[in-house]
Order: sequence, then structure tokens, then C-alpha cells
Amino acid sequence: MSHGRLARSCALILAPLLAGLTGCGNAADRPLAVSPQDASDHVSFGPAGKDGARVDPDEPLRITTQGSGRLTDVSVADAAGRPLAGEMAADGSSWRSTAPLAAGARYTVEVRTERGDGTPGVRTHAFRTRPAEGDRLEVSFGPQEGTYGVGQPVTAELSEEISDAAERTVVEEALTVRSRPRTEGAWHWVDDKLLHYRPKDYWPAHATITVESALDGVRIRKGLRGAPAETLRLRTGDRIEAVADIQAHTMTVRRNGEVLRTLPITTGKAGFRTRNGKKVILTRESFVRMRGTSIGIPAGSAESYDLPVYWATRLTWSGEYVHGAPWSAGSHGSANVSHGCTGLSSENARWFFELVRPGDIVEHINGYGEDMAPFGNGFGDWNLSWDAWREGSALEAARTSGSAATGRSARLRPLL
Repeated sequence: MSHGRLARSCALILAPLLAGLTGCGNAADRPLAVSPQDASDHVSFGPAGKDGARVDPDEPLRITTQGSGRLTDVSVADAAGRPLAGEMAADGSSWRSTAPLAAGARYTVEVRTERGDGTPGVRTHAFRTRPAEGDRLEVSFGPQEGTYGVGQPVTAELSEEISDAAERTVVEEALTVRSRPRTEGAWHWVDDKLLHYRPKDYWPAHATITVESALDGVRIRKGLRGAPAETLRLRTGDRIEAVADIQAHTMTVRRNGEVLRTLPITTGKAGFRTRNGKKVILTRESFVRMRGTSIGIPAGSAESYDLPVYWATRLTWSGEYVHGAPWSAGSHGSANVSHGCTGLSSENARWFFELVRPGDIVEHINGYGEDMAPFGNGFGDWNLSWDAWREGSALEAARTSGSAATGRSARLRPLL
């Protein structure tokens, strides 16, 4: 059959079909779906349904149907848009929240139903919970607002000890860190009252970082709910990294990947070895009086010292610095003669001091001393692998176990 004859045959077949369709009336007169009706008369919200009522946040929210209808969908969210987890009865007769309500919060509920005859219904309802009673968990974020190096961890200090895994999950899930550009990161519980947050890799250079808490009113355990917390905003500067090679007696300083200078140094001698590993700059002190007694050296002993030190960049709370050391100039680049600090000429120390800021990275390699501890003596956070870091996350532990005791969804926030 030719293409022309095929086209004509198809036209003849389709013509009566199309005519029949158009003859049945306007499509607008035949809606494909019935609009949902007001379901107010067959949905009950229990205590939350009373006008002006303040619901007890320690009691679950219950929604039930009345008559022959059933619930088909329930969504509940607070004023910030955070959903409330819940579960539906198998027969659609009721719905019950499985996560605790926040205290002092406003919730909006949308319920969709189906009557016995199949007619759909919908109802939207709002209610409030009573203010929190009992103790409040306060959260203080650090560091102070400002601009930092790309290695700066974020800290969250709690006013109460949180040791239970489920309680930690509740707290951690409410603490949010966002950065632009976005980067993968996670919280790590240092102890029962302190969390650190860091990315998988360093922060991007010239990033903006926002740290927020959604704990206000959230139930953590009986008698303890979250308190409001101030939002923290940070920025990062250039990516400054200094790598001090202890065996080679040099420190190479890079900015955004470009080598700026390689400096001759001296580091800790036998008995006072400089720690290996990555350290985050803590402070910059243009003048420090350094005394041997501060690190346990008896006054008047052969190793005793009392020196005015200039251009000091602190790496650990126990007293490791990068600083000017003109008294050991003959050993810079050739021998390790210090009591643990990284010594430079006064000129090089001042250049380094003026280049860096808190949060920048100094890494010591090829050394003979102990490794830098991840916590407790400054910020050694970057000495943990990413897998080891995530093991300190309550959300990661809950995700791995496949459950969260609170009824919330346990998840990492990898792209923020």
C-alpha cells in the first residue's frame, strides 16, 4: 500500500472516532477528578483541635476519622518548615506522631481523606504547644564571628552533658552548618558537652559559613528541652598552608597552592621534640615572655630559659609556636635545637606572622616526636581521617544502625 493510500485509510478510520468524541460535549463539563471537599466534619485532632488550646508537647499528636471515611495522607510541620514524623494505621482510621513535639511551637497540619463513597476530602488545621518547662539545653557556637583560615573547625559547647546515643542524635540533627560554596562536612562528639564540625577537606577559600540551631523547644529527654541559640556567621580567607619538614629544617609556605617562600627553621631537640601532624593556628601574639617553667623545666637548671619572644604564632595550648628565634640563628636550616617551637629569623617570623590568621594550617612532617592529638591541645582535628571523623557523629551511627530512637530520620548533611 502506498503512503498516500495508508494516510487516507487512517483518516477514514479516525474520523468517526473523533466525531464521536466531540459529540459527547465540552471536556470542561466532564472533570477528570472530583475536587476535595471540606473534611472538617469527619476528622478529629483530639486536644489539638480545641480553639486556642495549648497542647502538651510531651503528648503525641493523634488524628482520627469519624464515620466511614479514612485518612489517606497527613503532613505536619512547624513554623520553620520542619516536618513531624508519624505513622498511619493500616486501615487509615488514625495517625500518630512518632517524634516529640517542640515546646512553644506552632504547627500546621494538612489532612487528606476519602469518604466511604470515594469522595476525597481535605482539612488544614493549626495549633500551638505549651512553652517548655524544666531545664533548657543551651548551645554556644565558636569561634567568634570573623574571618579565619580554611582549617578552622566550628565548635558547639553544650550547657548539659549528653551521653545517650538517641539524645545525641536529637541534638546533632538540630545543629546545621551551611557554607557557600557548598562542602561536605559532619559533627564529631569530642565529649559529652563539646562537638566539633569540619568539612571532609579544608573549607573553600573565601567561603561564607552559617551555623544555626533548631533546638529551641525540642525535647531531648524528660525535663530537658533545647534553648534558643544565636546564629554564627564566619568567612574564610586565602588558603594558607605551611609545611615544616623537621628533617630538612625548612618550612614551605603556600597561598592558594602557590609557593610563597621556603624558610630555614629549627625545631625541637631531643627531649623536647616538636609534634608531628597538622595544627590549626590558634592566636597571633606579637610579644610573649617565654619561660621554661611553663613547660615543666625547673628554674636554674641547664635547660632553663626566660626570653622575650617576638612575632609568635601559637599552634598548641601547651606552648608550641612559630616565632622569631635570633639566638639560634646559626642552627636555622641545619639543626633542631629548640624546646619544641619552630624557630625562624626575626625577619621571617614577622613575615609569617603578618601573612597568617587563626584557622590557617601548619603541618610538621618527618619528625621524631609524638603525634599531634586530635583534641585537647588546640585543633588537631585534621589528623583524623574522614572515616574516623564520621565515626564520632551520632547521626552517622544512627544511619549505620538503620534507626533513630527519636523517630526522626537520622542523616548526615553532606552537601550544605
